[in-house]
Amino acid sequence: MQITLNPIGHVHSSRAEVRDDLWDAETTSIVVDGDSFTSEALRELDSFSHVEVVYFFDQVAPEKIEHGARHPRGNTEWPLVGIFAQRGKNRPNRLGVTVCRILRVHGLTIEVEGLDAVAGTPVVDIKPYMKEFGPRGDIRQPAWASELMSEYWTSSS
Repeated sequence: MQITLNPIGHVHSSRAEVRDDLWDAETTSIVVDGDSFTSEALRELDSFSHVEVVYFFDQVAPEKIEHGARHPRGNTEWPLVGIFAQRGKNRPNRLGVTVCRILRVHGLTIEVEGLDAVAGTPVVDIKPYMKEFGPRGDIRQPAWASELMSEYWTSSS
């Protein structure tokens, strides 16, 4: 089966290069494609505090895609874990998903905080975040994941 996705827009960001950590320092917006959509497609989106953004890691070369296990970020002090047990960009379908705070919606632009995607990244879907779709029950994760994420959004120093 073949699945074809077309971008609905693109990321505009102050970060143009792919690198980890300190994502909250970036100024980011999503500009929806005006050839395919009108501003009506975003009507009332700003009545939500957050949006879930699905995007395509277009800068990951096909030969870099992981199909097995690896040490997250190549750090051998962390365990060897499967690609589906981490959120790395070298995923089989190169899809990223992030929940972001909506700062402002105007025209076909959504200004957001906390989007970990670089300038030009194709956006394939946008959904309002509803608390009922959030986790139910207790959340657990291994210590290495908490260590990896310690400066993902902001500096802990």
